[in-house]
Amino acid sequence: MSAGEPPVKLYGVPFSQPVRAVMWLMLYKGAPFELVLTNPGSKGDNGSRNPAFLAMNPAGTIPTLQEPDTGFVLGEAHAIMCYLSNKNGWDDVYPTDFRQRAAVDWYLHFHHRNVREASVGLVAPKIRKDLNIPEAMQQAARATLTNALQGLESGWLADAKYLTGDSVTLADFAAYVEIGQLQPGFTNVYDFGPFPKVQQWLQDMQQIDGHDDVHVVLRNLGDISTEAPDIDTIKNANKNALRALKERLAAMVG
Repeated sequence: MSAGEPPVKLYGVPFSQPVRAVMWLMLYKGAPFELVLTNPGSKGDNGSRNPAFLAMNPAGTIPTLQEPDTGFVLGEAHAIMCYLSNKNGWDDVYPTDFRQRAAVDWYLHFHHRNVREASVGLVAPKIRKDLNIPEAMQQAARATLTNALQGLESGWLADAKYLTGDSVTLADFAAYVEIGQLQPGFTNVYDFGPFPKVQQWLQDMQQIDGHDDVHVVLRNLGDISTEAPDIDTIKNANKNALRALKERLAAMVG
């Protein structure tokens, strides 16, 4: 971000997995931003289906990035992370070497309908009752996730500390917000026993700067393995997460 350039606006909520990925990247790189709370699926004033939001992002999805000075708007977490890395020269997380970058892109493309199924199969059914996800779809998503984790265990992480090598990249941020949310310390809805390399990677990712700041929402939500949280618990978790995020951002610019 250039000197004097206003912070970008990031529309979303802390509980959203893709939103957390973008927030974590920006905190890790020390890039200030403003989180504009936007409720997914809502037509209310602060909802992603509100006409004003749809005029900005017709897909009505979060996260959405907006540059106040240029008016540039971009949706989809992976596109946002790649754009920010390209714009700001964050070559450590998105390498300029075309083969190393291709490895990151490989994972980012693989993520959808694979690791992303963690939310569809294990978390969303308890948090987003309004989605009415059929049991058959949940079971299929769980099976897909398990296959994806086996791929990470025997492939991506077989001989590397992180998904594409010895340093953290966009691939790791994108993957962790989905996989990490399932851990015993958060929602506790998946047994990682069969995947020791994945478990080690999860532990290593917890040491990456910004991890604790963007996962306040999950610590507040707590274990949902036996009982789904009520709406007030979810709202309070998001509020506490926003408060913690503002404190971290204030410390960055202060």
